[in-house]
Amino acid sequence: QLQASGGGLVQAGASLRPSCAASGRTVSSYVMTWFRQTPGKERDFVAGISYNGGITHYADSVKGRFTISRDDAKNTVYLQMNSLKPEDTAVYYCAADRHSTVRITTTPGAYDHWGQGTLVTVSS
Repeated sequence: QLQASGGGLVQAGASLRPSCAASGRTVSSYVMTWFRQTPGKERDFVAGISYNGGITHYADSVKGRFTISRDDAKNTVYLQMNSLKPEDTAVYYCAADRHSTVRITTTPGAYDHWGQGTLVTVSS
């Protein structure tokens, strides 16, 4: 089970660090990703990290502002979000790709293991 937390309401330019904690089984062997979704739109890829943290991949819209990381000792993945913009407002979901250790897939349909989401709201 994946549990996302750490969202909130912040002003533009601020930072947040949502986390995604896994329980019940380790996710240390899986690619882990963050997606985000706004009402009426599809779930969009934000960032992904390989099983050992050696490979990361970001959506162009967040590159240079967001950093994904993982702490396998805590079975947790983080998304450090800096210089937040109003267009970053969304529900953020974490997902595990139990079929991959290094290939980061950006399409949500490839994932079958999702957290419940945490809301990030950025005011202007």
